[in-house]
Amino acid sequence: MIRFDNVGVRYGIGEEVLQDLTFRLEPGSFQFLTGQSGAGKTSLLRLLFLSLQPTRGLIEVFGRDSSALEPGELPAVRRRIGIVFQDFRLLDHLTLYENVALPLRVRGQEERTYRRDVIDLLKWVGLKDCIDAHPSILSGGEQQRAAVARALIDQPELLLADEPTGNLDPVLARRLLRLFIELNRSGTSVVIATHDHTLMEQFDARRMILDQGHLHIHE
Repeated sequence: MIRFDNVGVRYGIGEEVLQDLTFRLEPGSFQFLTGQSGAGKTSLLRLLFLSLQPTRGLIEVFGRDSSALEPGELPAVRRRIGIVFQDFRLLDHLTLYENVALPLRVRGQEERTYRRDVIDLLKWVGLKDCIDAHPSILSGGEQQRAAVARALIDQPELLLADEPTGNLDPVLARRLLRLFIELNRSGTSVVIATHDHTLMEQFDARRMILDQGHLHIHE
């Protein structure tokens, strides 16, 4: 699904923040991405989402060299990848239903083709009573789950989550982890960037550890 070969990233003229990354993400896999604050987890997620190009090396996504993709091809590739940002990026002037449906609306789909899917997904993440609510009146945990629902509405083959439990109490964090596990069991590959060791200990999964720009993988 994803292949990195000797990938490096440098911002400006400074030293590389990521060095010699070589790994694969297989279809249906589940992995935690971890490391100290500032280790480069967000940069690696951006590489996976194709919002950042490497300074050197090869990134192959769904069998395509990312550097060879035309600008017009990027949206179609990114639709195969769902991402949950650390700051949620929900739009306050839209209801939760409208936020989750937004990726489909942008693509020009008619509401009758997705309304039931959006409602069912909001129920699945435990927000069935908040469908018509606006993000500003919700708790951080509810906003987090809405962001997850929006990332899933396109049924991605790969889900990236950047510190998805950072604003949740332990009970909600476990609940969200169970959602990711269930999603993975349905066939979606999952990468969760986190420094929460308690969370990682709850599920036996591959660990990708960033340390001083280098990646170490524990199967």
